[in-house]
Amino acid sequence: MSYFLWIEDFASVTGGEDIADSVLGGIIDPAKLLGDKKALRRDLKSEGVFIELNFGDGLDFIQDKLADIDYIILDINLPAYPGSEPKDNVLRLLEKWHGYKATDDGIIDENTIVAAAKALQEIAGYHLYTELIFNLGFPKENILFCSNHGKDLESIVKAFNVAKIELPQIHKKEDKEAVQAWVKTCYENPYSRLRRGIIEGCEQVKKLVDDKLYFNEYIKKNEKIKPEDILNYLDVIENFLPLREPINKTALYKLFIRTLSHEWEAADSIRSDKNKKDAALAWVMRNTRHWITHNSNLFSELDEKMVAYLFMVNLRVMFNSDDHNLQGYERILLNLFSEDALTEAEFKTKNVNKLIPISKAYLDINNIVLNEKQHGISIQDAFYFNELANNIQLSSSSLRNNKQLFTKLLYQMFWLSTSNPYIDKSNKGNLLEIKFWDFNYTEKPYLFELARHIYSRSFL
Repeated sequence: MSYFLWIEDFASVTGGEDIADSVLGGIIDPAKLLGDKKALRRDLKSEGVFIELNFGDGLDFIQDKLADIDYIILDINLPAYPGSEPKDNVLRLLEKWHGYKATDDGIIDENTIVAAAKALQEIAGYHLYTELIFNLGFPKENILFCSNHGKDLESIVKAFNVAKIELPQIHKKEDKEAVQAWVKTCYENPYSRLRRGIIEGCEQVKKLVDDKLYFNEYIKKNEKIKPEDILNYLDVIENFLPLREPINKTALYKLFIRTLSHEWEAADSIRSDKNKKDAALAWVMRNTRHWITHNSNLFSELDEKMVAYLFMVNLRVMFNSDDHNLQGYERILLNLFSEDALTEAEFKTKNVNKLIPISKAYLDINNIVLNEKQHGISIQDAFYFNELANNIQLSSSSLRNNKQLFTKLLYQMFWLSTSNPYIDKSNKGNLLEIKFWDFNYTEKPYLFELARHIYSRSFL
């Protein structure tokens, strides 16, 4: 999901549900769009929609909390301010553009403020738009004007024409299909979802830095990382992706993964323990760091899903959170995999009946190595999946540049670092058989959700 700021006074109806459905009905259950404007303002925050009901509060939001949202829907005609007196930022606009004259002693002049407020109200959306575009650098393609009144459209068009500014996107609320289509496209935009999930994830784990930092378990004692260094690292990650979607996203994603995995250069000992059995997932990050350092071409065609996957794994293995439930940022990022995901029932069936093809994935990579050896390519043997994958990278095999193969191996490493192989000596005739430790992917809700969402990308 992407986050929206909607500045709307709902003046045309006694409640807000008609307008709310016209605008948000394509992304939010209509049952959640019932109620008056105050109820909508309160309840839709959990859906990623922040509502302000007048120009003054909308201006405060965009000046103070713009980083909290990705897209903006603007009404044109808005009350100038709540209550009886405007704040200083609104007063300055009233005085500069709409004829308000302050008294010598600074007291509100009732004779001029009413007329000034009415004049501002008619083009309130215009003022918000110019503040966003010219003062705050917000992308114009992330803004939609939405109004119910023909008179409002005339006033806003006139304002833009006088200022010689190109007219932005404007729809009437009655153009329900067009408005909902714009909102839905923005809501499902993969880049925006990825960026929002990364921001929310970094903000959440910053609370864990002081007493839940597990990363130091992987590195030597004399190289322990300090909490303030991790906070700086998280700040960089959080602000890495710009709000405006880049033309060349893949180049930016490669730089992001290089930065995300940088700390894993210091990893010395990766293992799972009884307190954090899934800590072996750190091999995903350790190998990512090694590969992007020595063969960055592997990461030249990254998509949002792979970036989201590595980000989620990274936060879970760096921090030893006691909360194993799916977090809000993980829910946002896993939505990127919604078309590929197995249903809960499908994955539970595979998990319970041991139908996850872990042994086949292990056999496949061993066959790859064997085939290369038969063609004269020297690849060092290894027992563990992550080591074998890394040995292919260390070899002279042309496969080390196979992006599709190593993308799949990074996903498969999720399964083969948790369900490790072992040698079973119990068979008669002293035959040795490689088997895999059972790992219950339903034990922790976040593991269950991650597993069922990446299953198809791992094995199909």
